[in-house]
Amino acid sequence: MKDSIHIPFTKNHLVGTEIQFLKKTLTQSSLVGDGEFGKKCESWLNQHLDCHHSLLSPSGTAALEMSALLLDIKPGDEIIMPSYTFVSTANAFVLRGGVPVFVDIRPDTLNLDETKIEEVITPRTRAIVAVHYAGVACEMDEIKKITKKNNLYLIEDAAQAFLSRYKGKWLGSLGDLSACSFHGTKNISCGEGGALLINQKKFIRRAEIIREKGTNRSQFVRGEIDKYSWVEVGSSYLPSELQSAFLYAQLKQSHKITNQRLKLWNLYHEGLKQAEKEEKLTRPVVPSTCQHNGHMYYIILPSPKKRDQLIKALNKKGIQAVTHYVPLHSSPAGKKQGRTAGDLKVTARVSRCLVRLPLWIGIEKQIDWVLKEVIKAL
Repeated sequence: MKDSIHIPFTKNHLVGTEIQFLKKTLTQSSLVGDGEFGKKCESWLNQHLDCHHSLLSPSGTAALEMSALLLDIKPGDEIIMPSYTFVSTANAFVLRGGVPVFVDIRPDTLNLDETKIEEVITPRTRAIVAVHYAGVACEMDEIKKITKKNNLYLIEDAAQAFLSRYKGKWLGSLGDLSACSFHGTKNISCGEGGALLINQKKFIRRAEIIREKGTNRSQFVRGEIDKYSWVEVGSSYLPSELQSAFLYAQLKQSHKITNQRLKLWNLYHEGLKQAEKEEKLTRPVVPSTCQHNGHMYYIILPSPKKRDQLIKALNKKGIQAVTHYVPLHSSPAGKKQGRTAGDLKVTARVSRCLVRLPLWIGIEKQIDWVLKEVIKAL
């Protein structure tokens, strides 16, 4: 048995200019947020993602929390979302007294099943959160029709979907509000970080206020007012210039990073084609309308027992393969805070049978060996 993991599940990738930008930041008089690099990052996001406006945040979680504040979520308001997602998707709204309504996922993309949304809408429903799992887009046209028909807001949880597209449009540009993540596990990272993408102009001014502890400081900085004060509820949702400087280096190389990850993803996909034909596993499905970003490569095993056996076999070889979410509807807080719509059979099966394989820039020479060990273990 191997004493330690030598092929980790994920690994940070540096583009080479991070130190240069950090050094420049350290020579400036202030390290607080919304400075030169913060503005450069937001300008990049505005230009490359076709959103009306973007605001950097300390995390994708913070961007979701800002969304809940912008929508004035009140106790008892319902927000429809998948159960198979990270806890932040629900937590952001529960903090305001909102009630997550957990809906099952599609068996192909593992995204929110759009055919199950309308049946759970009630007079209390305020919004739908479309989580783009593994960087593959939800069926956005249909979900947008549902939100328009029922006068609901649409929020994109695009934490895993930076530089992914749906019918040629960037994910993050399709919802009223969208949350991006630049966490250390994401394709583009500054350790901890995120962004709120705003596609309804009416939200821009309030979003600035919420991000600045509920003050109109942003207007003051622009010279629009002679002093700033507390004007509504808000919090500290501004990343430092150090985070922004690191992030800007990554953003400038983000298309190259995405292409590199897609090549790795395709190596896995091609290498496991025969195993799928032999019904030993199921590979990811990417609809023709979606252009994903190579965020992760997962496989679904026929049973929980086979999933556990595979993980154990790979770990013995020093290969870190991991599971993913415990469904929120089955978690202690989810049972207490949310409402479950139906039996969520697909969610339950996927959560017990899914395995994520290592994928990071630099693993190129080792993927053949990982594939060999996966097929051997199967």
